Amino acid sequence: MKLMIDRNALLRTLSHAQSVVERRNTIPILANVKLDVANGQLSVAATDMEIGLVEITAADPASESGSATAPAHTLHDIVRKLPEGSQVELVLDAEAERMIVRAGRSTFQLAVLPTADFPSLADGDMPVGFNMAARDLRLLIDRTRFAISTEETRYYLNGIYLHPAEHDGVSVLRAVATDGHRLARAEAPLPDGAAEMSGVIVPRKTVGELRKLLDEAGDGDVAVSVSETKIRFTMDGVILTSKLIDGAFPDYERVIPVGNNKFAQLDRQAFKDAVDRVSTISTEKSRAVKLALQPGTITVSASNAEAGAASEEIEADYDDTAMEIGFNSRYLLDIANQMEGDIAELAFADPAAPTILRDKADASALYVLMPMRV
Repeated sequence: MKLMIDRNALLRTLSHAQSVVERRNTIPILANVKLDVANGQLSVAATDMEIGLVEITAADPASESGSATAPAHTLHDIVRKLPEGSQVELVLDAEAERMIVRAGRSTFQLAVLPTADFPSLADGDMPVGFNMAARDLRLLIDRTRFAISTEETRYYLNGIYLHPAEHDGVSVLRAVATDGHRLARAEAPLPDGAAEMSGVIVPRKTVGELRKLLDEAGDGDVAVSVSETKIRFTMDGVILTSKLIDGAFPDYERVIPVGNNKFAQLDRQAFKDAVDRVSTISTEKSRAVKLALQPGTITVSASNAEAGAASEEIEADYDDTAMEIGFNSRYLLDIANQMEGDIAELAFADPAAPTILRDKADASALYVLMPMRV
């Protein structure tokens, strides 16, 4: 194998690949990326046995075909530190079991492992396939991923639940995430072919890797393929394959309250800023703030036996009975940050019941937040 490639093109590909590779590996080959050169193209593959990424990029047409593996993070760091715009030469010295990396006056020698040891996640049939706009997929992820649970014992909550659904008689692709304290639900138009898909739970790490790739996908389409155990996303020369979480996502519809009849509408930015300022005084552990609702106003307050107290009053379109309810301020801010419209709507039942939050400008997203005792 002998390859000549532009440093920036190689760096972009290696950045995606090394992000998949875990820093600590008990299986040595999983610390490596696999490089395949053929027909003037370089294919770079990486996996942690849960996620597999393959990216194809153009190289010098005179490159010699072949395959090799190399340490993912070391190779990425070398290429990252090479001068901008330089040409990088990669040569496999099979006898010495080394990969030679050259650029300008720099030369590096890296240990390689047999390509036959490198595993692949790409095998298996994917019976369901559809295309969807990268923008829609980005929105589904952004509106929900902050609510993914990090509690490993409830592994079935460690991802985004993706499934076809109906909303007001319209077919949608719905994404849901919850950690038991809050729930986020977002919807996009159901792509052709997606109706045959059963509900799947896409793991948290996969969601993060996919979101980074979508930033570079622009406004193009993403091809999505699904089986009972795997999901694959293909875009812009990159194929991301992931195992799905093998578990049953809870019946989230039961968590969404239907009897919340006390409505408050307020300026989203003013509310977000008030919560952010007042929470400065709340305890580090609970991050609790209290909302005191009165006709025409909401007072956001926090108190801390050591630090003192803070309150801020903001105007609100509210004309129901007075009520006080407490929330984790970080959870409130996470939700407010996902809203893009000027007006936020909060629907309450009582101080002990879940609250529904919506962006008045975006009917496709809904958030549920459990109150806390303050």
